[in-house]
Amino acid sequence: MRLTAMQNDRAAGVLLATAAGDALGAGYEFTYPTSETRIDMIGGGLGPFEPGEWTDDTSMALAVAEISATGADIGRGAGLDAVAAQFRHWYATRPKDIGNQTRAVLAAAGSSATTMQARARSLSGRKGGNGSLMRTAPVGLAHLDDAGKCLAAAHEISSLTHDDEQASEACRIWSFAIRHAVLHGTFDGVRLALDHLPRAVAGRWAALLTEAETATTARVFDNNGWVVHALQAAWWAITHARADGPEQLQEALELAVRAGNDTDTVAAIAGGLLGARWGASAVPARWRRMLHGWPGYRSRDLVRLGLHTAWGGGDDDRGWPTAAVVDYARYRTDRRSTHPHDAGVLLGGADLLRSREVDAVVSLCRVGPAPHASEHIEFWVADADHRRNQNLAFTVDDAARTVRTLRSEGKTVAVHCVEGESRTPAVAARYSVLLGHNPLDVLHTMPWAAPQPALWSAATAGADRLVG
Repeated sequence: MRLTAMQNDRAAGVLLATAAGDALGAGYEFTYPTSETRIDMIGGGLGPFEPGEWTDDTSMALAVAEISATGADIGRGAGLDAVAAQFRHWYATRPKDIGNQTRAVLAAAGSSATTMQARARSLSGRKGGNGSLMRTAPVGLAHLDDAGKCLAAAHEISSLTHDDEQASEACRIWSFAIRHAVLHGTFDGVRLALDHLPRAVAGRWAALLTEAETATTARVFDNNGWVVHALQAAWWAITHARADGPEQLQEALELAVRAGNDTDTVAAIAGGLLGARWGASAVPARWRRMLHGWPGYRSRDLVRLGLHTAWGGGDDDRGWPTAAVVDYARYRTDRRSTHPHDAGVLLGGADLLRSREVDAVVSLCRVGPAPHASEHIEFWVADADHRRNQNLAFTVDDAARTVRTLRSEGKTVAVHCVEGESRTPAVAARYSVLLGHNPLDVLHTMPWAAPQPALWSAATAGADRLVG
């Protein structure tokens, strides 16, 4: 399915924001942060986990995504068997944390979907934990072109470990909502999913969603190890965040953690839908720099798996995001200059990507994963206006603030796009604004610059009053 630039951003955000919520909540699991508690990727928790390390929530989602990213039909047959086998592979690595219900299944099941579902059915007692909902995010990405397959796959993958109707219903609702958010950029899919459930079931979930939307505190959903309360707590966090823009992603994830108890899982669930709505460009670079986890992945790998899943297993026409190097041979990539207000910041084209003069590189265009000589932070920004950039002002500002952070760490920084003509001077100008200087000075030091008007407007907003 061919997606627009903004749909691609949103598809890339699904797994990235899932992991961000997971890592954010990991250090607070089974606690109740107060309103004064600063929420951050502090590490610790049950693992214990390193700061920025995701837990079993994201790891199991990635086990699904490793298969969906090949283009396999994960809802049936060989694709579903491959997901089951990947769950077993992950379990064999002796993960730091795993839910009791999932452990009971994976410890005794075979590696086929049939034997795994049979093991799940054989368990007695309560079986409606949140362990299948926490990993359902890739399912919505895998079936952007078919709502029916999305719903069916959500049920089958949930049933691998959770023989419970409410768990299946929750996964179907959330997967459908993620699919809808990627395609349409709204949260409407949460309610629209109910049209695909039996009338009585839809009525019950409609009441549960309303309860989440109107509750004054998430403590109403304190039993959020149960799939129903987990979904309600995640939806409560999303609908109670005040921000009406990309900042909603960070605010809602922090609210999800403040809901308490199973903090990493609630935030991971919320993250999948928030990423689908606001995109990878809304996940702050500070978090993306920290994110890591099984199986040795970092933020870039989550973007790759998300896009490959949404695209049916392939790269774009430049070989991105898999190709080691994106070919920009026909462009003027050798331009370079020094920032007029900070000699420790180099500005220019894509040749700066492999400069050995710097400690960190900020990329504003698509580049490959080839080894770099320094820390590498990528930003999702098109050389275009708001019609191709969902979070234009946020992204330009986040990139400039990241440059400032890197400089405060004592690092020499290179900022580049393809030719250094539009995106680079825009971010450089925003950096000038943050430093309290005139952004027009950037154009004097980069005489070739011709920034796209919307980019320049976003970069220079508030220049007369903003001092970093």
